[in-house]
Amino acid sequence: MTESVALRRRRARFRTDGKGWIFVGPFLAVFALTFLAPIAYAIYLSLFRDQAFFGGTVFVGLDNYADVLRDAKFWESFLRVLAFLVVQVPVMLVLALLAALAIDSARLHGSSFFRIVIFLPYAVPGVVAVLMWGFIYGNNFGLAADLNELLGTTAVQPLSQRWMLPSIANIVTWEFVGYNMLIFYSALRTVPGELYEAAAIDGAGTFRTIRAVKLPALRGAIVIATIFSIIGSFQLFNEPNILRTLAPNVITTYYTPNMYAYNLSFAGQQFNYSATVAIVMGLITAVIAYIVQLRGSREAL
Repeated sequence: MTESVALRRRRARFRTDGKGWIFVGPFLAVFALTFLAPIAYAIYLSLFRDQAFFGGTVFVGLDNYADVLRDAKFWESFLRVLAFLVVQVPVMLVLALLAALAIDSARLHGSSFFRIVIFLPYAVPGVVAVLMWGFIYGNNFGLAADLNELLGTTAVQPLSQRWMLPSIANIVTWEFVGYNMLIFYSALRTVPGELYEAAAIDGAGTFRTIRAVKLPALRGAIVIATIFSIIGSFQLFNEPNILRTLAPNVITTYYTPNMYAYNLSFAGQQFNYSATVAIVMGLITAVIAYIVQLRGSREAL
């Protein structure tokens, strides 16, 4: 009798869970087709190589991955975006944090206006933003050329070899400060008012309130924004790819890993090696993002 009751309960639980699959199923199907299937196909491509003289493809196992690890162009592009990440991401997040704290402060008049103004660049399409800044950076036209003509010098060269990466960093910072500011500001709005009242009773000033109340509340948001920024830095493509038309001698076809994979595939017709570069870069990005998330979670505890 007991076994019969237990069996009926298991069947009822299965029927209940089965109804959930009806709702989850469409999402899983789309997820598998748009995310898992392309990854699986890229992994499949990375295991083969085109035969130069005989035509067709041949299975090479992990040889393509070994070639990527020995590829000087890949590591040059990777180290470039790594340097970009180390400098640009902290600057961008600090600016976004300061903007969020200022807007959240009751002392800033017109906070809604400033919130919209700071967020507005994120609403500009990325291609349009790069084209706009490209005209500003131009050596023969735009603001940079006008400044050089006014000063009678050629010191302002945003598209030169020395200043290209900072120029790209400036564009990315301009685009995404507002996005990260909104993440931080949303986290600040969830802080209970009782904490501010307790800090005021304890005699805490503005900076002490920020350090003791607001920054701890922002820890999770900072981790999320950092992870998003790391992923975005390793995916750097639009800005250098568009600016390449203005500075072809400075921005190479392998200026970033994404540009390298793109040009290998669409210009060099090396689909197998391009897929390998993309997978290796994806694995590196995932590992670094996971380490940041793990470290941030431990500090939160």
